[in-house]
Amino acid sequence: MISTATIISDLNDVPREWVFEHYLKLTERLSGQSLKIKSIFSSRDKVPSMCIYTDSKGHYKFKDFSSGYGGDGLNLVMHLYNLDGRGKASFRIMEDYAVYISNNTYVPITYKPQNKYVVSDYEMRHWNTLDQAYWKGFKLSSSILEGHNVYPLSFYTMIKEDDEGRILDTVHIKANFIYGYFREDGTLYKIYTPKNKDNKFIKVHDYIQGSDQLEFKSKYLIITSSLKDLMCFKRLGITGIESISPDSENSVIPENFMKPIISKYQKVIVLFDNDEPGLKSAQKYKSKYGFEYINLDMSKDLSDSVRDHGVDKVREVLFPLLKQAL
Repeated sequence: MISTATIISDLNDVPREWVFEHYLKLTERLSGQSLKIKSIFSSRDKVPSMCIYTDSKGHYKFKDFSSGYGGDGLNLVMHLYNLDGRGKASFRIMEDYAVYISNNTYVPITYKPQNKYVVSDYEMRHWNTLDQAYWKGFKLSSSILEGHNVYPLSFYTMIKEDDEGRILDTVHIKANFIYGYFREDGTLYKIYTPKNKDNKFIKVHDYIQGSDQLEFKSKYLIITSSLKDLMCFKRLGITGIESISPDSENSVIPENFMKPIISKYQKVIVLFDNDEPGLKSAQKYKSKYGFEYINLDMSKDLSDSVRDHGVDKVREVLFPLLKQAL
């Protein structure tokens, strides 16, 4: 029983920002900005992997890359307290907010949409020995990389503009180990900086990786967790299977792309990372589309397995799993 005269009977009376501020114990008020914090679901998280951001409607959501959880405030509370359903989470939030405002005054800050950095410029360069050493670890040559439109960059520039198009800030990044992921038409859709532990990927455009290379001449389709895994799968030389991968393992390929191509294959299977988030992401495809999934119990993911154990050993372990699933 709530020991206060304050009663909250409608979840709409609870500010969405308060839910995140309160349960995540944030040290700053939310007013439209994005935040990145250490995972509240994993005490082993050494690098911040939980993102708090606003959607197109200005509503706060979260994505925790350590656990694979994500969604709105109700999802946050459901996972935080292991509650069975959004209804129970809603009741918990209303109770906690009632207790909070009986002892505090909460005034939401005026929402201010935050301008974000966007990639404004980049420059391609030739491959060098550092690139060769990095990609050779995954048994990938420049010909395989270029076949999937991966090219080294000498730099990229990001700008932040105001609502009238005036540049507020410019960030110029020039370093080794910067790679651009491009579509067949030359459109840059992602920048990959593997040596940057805090921000390895910069998304420029939405794109289902590998879709430009689909020929629809194989019986089967495999969905891998990343473009690097996709390329390593092709490096294995297993025929009769084409490959695609989503923007990220934690995002499900949408129906408007997936449904038209399902009928073009006898079967679609999923191969994601060998960890809890990878398993949960694979289960989402099972639930949404009915796709079977397999788990390569070697290293963290397929590309790391190739790096750590070699092409022949990975093929030896993976081929029976594929045969059983197909």
